[in-house]
Amino acid sequence: MNEDWEERTAAAWARFDDYEEERAADFRAVIDALVAELPTDSPLGPFEQACAWDSTGHSDKAVPLYREALARGLSGYKGRRARIQLSSSLRNVGQAEEGVKLLTPELVAPSDELDDAVRATLALCLADLGREREGLALVIGALAPHLPRYQRSMANYARLLVEPGESAD
Repeated sequence: MNEDWEERTAAAWARFDDYEEERAADFRAVIDALVAELPTDSPLGPFEQACAWDSTGHSDKAVPLYREALARGLSGYKGRRARIQLSSSLRNVGQAEEGVKLLTPELVAPSDELDDAVRATLALCLADLGREREGLALVIGALAPHLPRYQRSMANYARLLVEPGESAD
């Protein structure tokens, strides 16, 4: 889509917090109006609508739209966002296992600023499945590089949560 559309969409999202909960439908209408400007087969349309439903507390309505956006070929940064958000929504509707399957390949995808979000969302899905140690390992592993000290130790501790029996240092 063109830069003007992207800017207007970003501006709509920047004003999201201006909408009280009882005005969630008004916000979704703003997004729907922007989506109406897109070609009917654009993957951006269902992605933006999924985000709007998800952000206003309707994961159940977001799931099929995220799936549609990905099926239409949403890729790159927004495709990765869609996989993260779809996994979170799947978790919210009781399908955490599918969220794990969707996000696990993202652990070895090319690195970007969404890496920690991948790990955090995957950790939540794992926790819902009773796999808390794996989830905690992901979260500590993601946190370790951001610490001013103890990076090596924390990375080792994270590894040992899922590979017990070795020394951390």
